[in-house]
Amino acid sequence: MDGKYPFTILLNDYFMTIVIIGSGNVATHLALALARAEIYIPQVFSRNILHAKQLASRVGAEPIDNLKDLSLDADLYLISVADASIEEVVQKMPLVKGVVAHTAASVGMSVLSRFSHFGVFYPFQTFTKEKTLNFKEIPLLLEANGDNTLKLLKSVGDSISDKVQESNESKRMALHLAAVFACNFVNHLYTLADELLADSGLKFEILAPLIRETTEKALSMHPKLAQTGPAHRADTNVMASHLKSLKEGTVEYKIYQLLSQSIMER
Repeated sequence: MDGKYPFTILLNDYFMTIVIIGSGNVATHLALALARAEIYIPQVFSRNILHAKQLASRVGAEPIDNLKDLSLDADLYLISVADASIEEVVQKMPLVKGVVAHTAASVGMSVLSRFSHFGVFYPFQTFTKEKTLNFKEIPLLLEANGDNTLKLLKSVGDSISDKVQESNESKRMALHLAAVFACNFVNHLYTLADELLADSGLKFEILAPLIRETTEKALSMHPKLAQTGPAHRADTNVMASHLKSLKEGTVEYKIYQLLSQSIMER
């Protein structure tokens, strides 16, 4: 059990204060969601003061670019920076009394152990600043070093999302790895498909109905059962024809071979 806090974990009867450390995609969506929930954000930190000002102006916060200027009496400090920068930020932060949490999937919460109350506040979604999202539908995965810390994070999470759950480091890592396959790799394949179409004078939009149907099938039935295509049918003639259209030795050629092999093995 953690010790007593200088604040209440109840949001309804208390004006909670949350400092945002970061100004990128995740930090921006989190700050806006918290502001919509009428949670006070006194400060937004970014190493680039212009970026800090841009986000701070949207949530009524003070922009800062030096961690020495960090408010010492906030209830929660959300570190939402690149994974590789978390440790550096932690070491430069003053020893605040409030809860400190990072938003990364693949970084353990032990990186925050110099603080008394710490945890993880991981929103599971792909974020782009310019793309509006319904944060209520975004899963929030939480972990904390004590019961009271977890209650605080859950109270904040419940104020912005309908899908809050506790999760440990290994589960977050597995989820993040799966997301790389289901999101990052798939989007890269969209990019390659776009380039192939452009070479033939076609537009990417022609794939829209196919992409929608594929996604809907993957969500409504087991992805393995939704698999179609020449590799699934072991149609080596079609596959050979496709490979002839690609330049041997190129990344696209190798990806086609590797993914086709993986599909056939299953």
